[in-house]
Amino acid sequence: MTTAPPAGSSPAAPPRASTLLFAPSPTSSERPEAPPLPPVRRTPLVVSGLLAAALTAYVWSAHGAKPGVLLLLGLGLGVALFHSRFGFTSAWRQLVAVGNGTGLRAHALLLGSTATLFALLIGTGTGLFGSQPAPSAGPIGVGLFAGSALFAVGMQLGGACASGTLFAVGSGQTSIVLTLGGFVAGATLAAWQYDLWKDLPAWEPVVLSEHIGWFGSWGVTVAALLLVVLVSRRVQARRNPPPLGAVPSARRAAVRAVRGSWPLAAGALALALLGAGVLLVSGGAWGVTSAFSLWGSELVGALGGHPENWTWWQRPGNAEMLAGPVLADKTSLTDIGIMIGAAVAASLGGTWALHRGIPWRTAVAAVLGGVLMGVGARLAGGCNIGAYLAGIASGSLSGWLWGAFALAGTWVGLRLRPLFGLGNPKPGDGVC
Repeated sequence: MTTAPPAGSSPAAPPRASTLLFAPSPTSSERPEAPPLPPVRRTPLVVSGLLAAALTAYVWSAHGAKPGVLLLLGLGLGVALFHSRFGFTSAWRQLVAVGNGTGLRAHALLLGSTATLFALLIGTGTGLFGSQPAPSAGPIGVGLFAGSALFAVGMQLGGACASGTLFAVGSGQTSIVLTLGGFVAGATLAAWQYDLWKDLPAWEPVVLSEHIGWFGSWGVTVAALLLVVLVSRRVQARRNPPPLGAVPSARRAAVRAVRGSWPLAAGALALALLGAGVLLVSGGAWGVTSAFSLWGSELVGALGGHPENWTWWQRPGNAEMLAGPVLADKTSLTDIGIMIGAAVAASLGGTWALHRGIPWRTAVAAVLGGVLMGVGARLAGGCNIGAYLAGIASGSLSGWLWGAFALAGTWVGLRLRPLFGLGNPKPGDGVC
């Protein structure tokens, strides 16, 4: 990170346009040096490693190579998410609260890289295991607008987004377990009450490739993302926010690759490759929240309910999901893999720990935030992964609108956080 030049110094020559996108953006102080990593947590590492190996072997033998590969991709996603601490909740909070766009620019790199890989795979029809890759696009209407805003409020209260919830649970953050419980409950509630919101006004999905081809769709998407980067840099230069906080990190690059922490850019590129792997193997983009509706509905069925009678589970594709085994469901496999992969990464990084003594207001916020995210994801047709990331990477207008309304919801969520004893970044902070 850079700081403003000292008073009285000669003004620096303006940066050339070719370096404008890559030069560090100004912050109010230097980013603090990362503390050294603590020792490897051997017991959690052994437990999570054995669980990963045993579950992979079982899925591979019971359900075949395709589910087995999806589980392995989920494990990789969990490692990449944790080692890079790649988040959506904190990035939007830092942007809205103090104008630090570092996280948003990492999103742009992830989105652009994923869009490039999606265009190659979908545009050429390349898939494995007989899959035919298809873009992700949702209808544009009240459900999308309200659901994405509601989701953003929830993630600011719950402390994590959909992918962040999974990797935080895997790394032992106890309060996020409450968020996950609320998330499952909210997604299940929305599926149960599908008849109440299924007829909200909406227009058909808009997918750029259907109008200008995959190359044109890719070009427009990348150009829009470059504009987002430039605007975020201008905002950050004007507001001069605190730098991001530093997390424990290995000193040598070779050790850092295994134990962390990774730069956000490295995390973005790894997530793009792994997410494209999910598309290549399954034919559908990486998602998170459909599994939460499935898990909650399976629990309702185990307690004597009949979720198979809900309209949600009678829709095409959903009935097969409910009737099939959870460990053959694409999204469940990647979700479970993320949690286990994050546990392995956190144990290697020496930071895996169960947090005790959660304040009651934090616990209430976690559950409430999870419920809002679960309901919001169902209304909007997806979360920050399935609707925002996959939508924009597919050249869908719904992905961009999801992000816009999520930013508005973030603004609301930041004003609700103090009611639950949760802080927000401030311009005078040392880090944000």
